[in-house]
Amino acid sequence: MSDSKYPRVAIHRLAELTPAQRTELLRRSEDDLQPFIDGVKPLITAVKEDGDDALARFARQFDHADITASQLAATKQEMDQAFDQLDKDMIDVLEYSADNIRRFHETQLPEPTTMVEIQPGVMVGERALPIDSVACYSPRGKGSFPSVTLMTAIPAVVAGVPEAIILTPAGADGNVDPATLVAARLAGIESVFKAGGAQAVAAAAFGTQTIPRCRKIVGPGSPWLAAAKRELQGVIDPGLPAGPSETIVLADPSATSLIAALDIIIESEHGNDSSAFLVTWDEKLANEAAAAIPAYWATMNDALAGFSSHVLSSKSGGIVIAPDAQAAYDFVNDYAPEHLQILSSDPYQHLDHIRNASEILLGENAPGSMANYMMGPNCVLPTAGGAHTHSPLGVRDFIRTASIGHVTPEGYADMAPRVEKFAQYEGFDGHANAVSWMRGEAFKGHLPNRKA
Repeated sequence: MSDSKYPRVAIHRLAELTPAQRTELLRRSEDDLQPFIDGVKPLITAVKEDGDDALARFARQFDHADITASQLAATKQEMDQAFDQLDKDMIDVLEYSADNIRRFHETQLPEPTTMVEIQPGVMVGERALPIDSVACYSPRGKGSFPSVTLMTAIPAVVAGVPEAIILTPAGADGNVDPATLVAARLAGIESVFKAGGAQAVAAAAFGTQTIPRCRKIVGPGSPWLAAAKRELQGVIDPGLPAGPSETIVLADPSATSLIAALDIIIESEHGNDSSAFLVTWDEKLANEAAAAIPAYWATMNDALAGFSSHVLSSKSGGIVIAPDAQAAYDFVNDYAPEHLQILSSDPYQHLDHIRNASEILLGENAPGSMANYMMGPNCVLPTAGGAHTHSPLGVRDFIRTASIGHVTPEGYADMAPRVEKFAQYEGFDGHANAVSWMRGEAFKGHLPNRKA
């Protein structure tokens, strides 16, 4: 496919956009999930009612996988064979990646119990405990993603989750991608099940004959997966919103235009539902990058180049030319991208201007590829503006805390009259009584006299 067959890279000039047009640039493919929610409802019902049989049927229907209900669990033999099927150099890469990811996430581990005396005799704190059970989802629709397996499973293991499983679609041969099985074992998880999409969410939410019911599911996926998570959020914790890939490359005038062109393609090749923008206030850099992008498409697999060219020529991608740096920062913060890369000879000068981004990569030596695979920080990130309120996946997503309070007699004597006054103001007699003179009488075994 020649360069001339590619569509033109879209150029969006912020100063010329109406408010409605600017809002349209901020939209994501999963903003309206209702059509997908309607589509996943019968899948959810089928899994709830038929369990493994429904999962096997949907695997054959949607994944074209040669699989039966009795083959949903990857066996120990399959896990062992994966190490023989995979190139040793690739195993070394996975081990290197796993080590970096584990090292990073171990820094996030909280103390098991913390206590502090906030007033004399009044001790408060928190106790951190892992979630009882978690399903880690690793997609396979447009390829296999052992990187996602590492990124979801390792923090779960580091957090100490007692029952962590992996859900991933089977291939046409009925098997799990060998690199995903190797990644699972390197992460420390042996329970891998062949289930994908909305039906995998339902399996984790309700449990089946083979797949255990889980308290939470984490991992990215298609709008179908996102729809199932939303539909089942009252049954299972759906985790952070992680839908189709999105990125912004923010480039100042000191950036290299060809690097900007190279790096904006990274997330745009995931699919037509991805979003990818190069944001700059340098007209020359914008034009040079736009001219260079097709040359990089020409080096790619036709399908991937097709995805990228579709995204970068649409309202979901391309080059955003801002009138100045502040307008560029404002666009980034309004968009709240999943991935943000800052291209500059001094990227730190821009860092304090960024409030909303799930991942911030600094400089021309930190392309998204590095973070996606093995830099260490998690590549499972909130999408669709989720960075406004959510954080990247990490150990904290697999841990919940319980508040702890302990009061000595001395602390009680100081605090109780204040609590009684507060309770009386709000009109709660039981609250007030519990810290009144009645408590002292109760310790003596005396009931209060009934009021006349």
